[in-house]
Amino acid sequence: MGIDKVWRQIETESLPEWAIAAMGEIPAQLLWQRGIRTLPNMQAFCDPEYYEPTPPWAFPEMRLAVDRLLLARDRRENIAIWGDFDADGVTATSVLWEGLGQFFDRDRLSFVIPNRLKESHGVSVAGVEKLHEEGCQVIVTCDTGSTCLEAIARARDLDIDVIITDHHTLPEDRPPVVAMLNPRALDDDSPLATLSGVAVAFKLVEALYLERPDIPSAPLESLLDLVAIGLVADLVELRGDVRYLAQRGIDQLKRKARPAVRLMLENCRKAGDRAMDIAFGLGPRINAVSRIHGDASVCVEMLTTTDEARSRELVEMTELANARRKALQAKVLDQARAQVERIDLSTEGALVLAAETWPGGVLGIVAGQLARDYHRPVVMLRIDGDTACGSARSIAGVDLYDLLAGCQHLFEKFGGHPLAAGLKMPADRIPRLRQELNYALRQRGGAEEEIAPTLDIDLVAHVADLGKDYFRDLGTLEPFGMGNPVPKILLKNVRFENAMHRNIRDRSGKTVRFIFSTFDICDETGFIPGIWWGHYTHELPQEPCDVVVELDFMRKARQQDFDYQARLVDIRPSQTAIAATSPSERYTVIDRRLDREPLDALPDSDRDSILTDAPTSWNAIARAAQPGRPLVLAFPEPPQRSPQQAWESLVGWAKAAVSSAIAVNLDRWQHALQICPQTFEWGLTALASAGFHRSELDPGQWLWERATPKPPEPDLVRQFLDGVAEEDYQRHFFYALDAEAIAQVLNRPDHLQQDAIASKSGR
Repeated sequence: MGIDKVWRQIETESLPEWAIAAMGEIPAQLLWQRGIRTLPNMQAFCDPEYYEPTPPWAFPEMRLAVDRLLLARDRRENIAIWGDFDADGVTATSVLWEGLGQFFDRDRLSFVIPNRLKESHGVSVAGVEKLHEEGCQVIVTCDTGSTCLEAIARARDLDIDVIITDHHTLPEDRPPVVAMLNPRALDDDSPLATLSGVAVAFKLVEALYLERPDIPSAPLESLLDLVAIGLVADLVELRGDVRYLAQRGIDQLKRKARPAVRLMLENCRKAGDRAMDIAFGLGPRINAVSRIHGDASVCVEMLTTTDEARSRELVEMTELANARRKALQAKVLDQARAQVERIDLSTEGALVLAAETWPGGVLGIVAGQLARDYHRPVVMLRIDGDTACGSARSIAGVDLYDLLAGCQHLFEKFGGHPLAAGLKMPADRIPRLRQELNYALRQRGGAEEEIAPTLDIDLVAHVADLGKDYFRDLGTLEPFGMGNPVPKILLKNVRFENAMHRNIRDRSGKTVRFIFSTFDICDETGFIPGIWWGHYTHELPQEPCDVVVELDFMRKARQQDFDYQARLVDIRPSQTAIAATSPSERYTVIDRRLDREPLDALPDSDRDSILTDAPTSWNAIARAAQPGRPLVLAFPEPPQRSPQQAWESLVGWAKAAVSSAIAVNLDRWQHALQICPQTFEWGLTALASAGFHRSELDPGQWLWERATPKPPEPDLVRQFLDGVAEEDYQRHFFYALDAEAIAQVLNRPDHLQQDAIASKSGR
């Protein structure tokens, strides 16, 4: 799905001995590849103690902003913070709420965040007028405001002074504001050039602390965890002061001083000591609130409250919103991909997709996924009557803001930066937008021919190399993010074993349609647990292949010997892969699942290729199939059952076996439960945690006893329940899958020979 990537292995030069001695071989190699080639720069990159941060006065208008705020303090004027609804805007608002709260009484300080589902980014005229009615004299924006010229003009008419802290595109002419703090006004090589909204807001607070250190009672460093969350979530380039602030912020984040942050990290099983904990844990959760509910102001309360009970309540709301976001995202992504399949990608350099049913809150995140998959700018629009509103995302090398600016005559409103934008337009202009965007790309020479995205490979390793020392060496370059990507590791000639896919569950235990697969990646040296987000197990090749992975902490401790796993990035056939089968070796499939005709009517030659039990994996189908002979699907529709019922049956049988003191055959238990050996073993492990113990009297015959009854371990029971649910899902999946699709998978070039399949363990 999407465009195949071109794998490009980064050439490794001979490293100087001093670099290896100072940093270690793997860190030195990665730093050298990324252009960091002096010892001071290496040290400053890896350790913030060696970095000299840039003072906030590097912003030319910082003095104007500080003087006006201190004047407002002396005059006891009312200050309003105007933020934004994404993670960067929410954390920026929180930084100003707490930071300015050290200088202004709370009754003179307020904040405004637009509703994502009802309003757009930026300061509005109506909002300014409402603040005027409430007695506001100064507005401080964060993560927004640079191009809100109409609202700024209205504020001037109402004698409201405006201070802008932002990092988005600058207007051609400076608006009538007290101060404009925007890193885009600085030189490109400035250490502050890539600050996000939250970091600019922090620099304003830092300047106040430096100017009047006698006023604040809370340390400035207490804000840095919020800064790190916003920086990493907004995907800005982690260089210069941005990297320094992210490092310091993660140090603060590890302290888990904020109750809500601690609870969110517990929920996503993260320690808070890595940028990935923000990128895949905290950031999506904060963003999910406005994507689902519209109102992000509760997130500011969640991040800044010290009330434990209130924090727990707001975090629970956030968890449910995030689960709902995943479900909506998966649904919209499937529908958007269906639209893309009807597009000739050889002529479309930009994708413009629209539908009436799409929820606006997830359009940006889906557009970003499609931009990565198809390596081109993507515009996602929700049509509501005569109006279309939506989000756009781009790829490196295509300035989205500049591209959309060329179509500005089509929009009622738009704004953003080179990689992301939002827009509003009449729905009947969508075809013209599609035409003009693609014409503009052709004029730039980037759309006529499809340019495949490249995947840069940093390291080549065997599975056995990926031990704790290797993982620790990679961690030397944390935090990872834009400008310092997670190292990509090439593993050659590997295979997948013990593969399962499942849906995520929300906090209430309800299944969310957001698929991921887990498996073991194996080569001749060993194995490592792996995960592949958004993919099913049948998408995994059955023969040896090459994979590119990233190392990450495990989301769930599936293997006792591992606290990390390999996150699958890309996959392709190995050079040693088995060639495609010849026509005489092709597989055919006959569908008899709905027939009432007796199976005895089949020719004898087909009798050993009949599936009478619903399979739970592609391997089960492959084991039954024989080249040149039809595989007959003759299994009935699987019954609907609750995994809890399977657990209760297992516990009941164990209790009965204990009370009767009669040896039982466990194979019969497994057959009666209709589960695979691995899932059955998980059930037995959960029984052991509840005090049930067994001993083998004769081969296959087990005697049960239970000395002290106790509650079973919840995680072990959940593992069993998930296994049963997964198998039931697979049975229903294969029952609904048409015979032609099964034949296509069996006849893929990467299909394993029968003896290789049969040698696989478990499922």
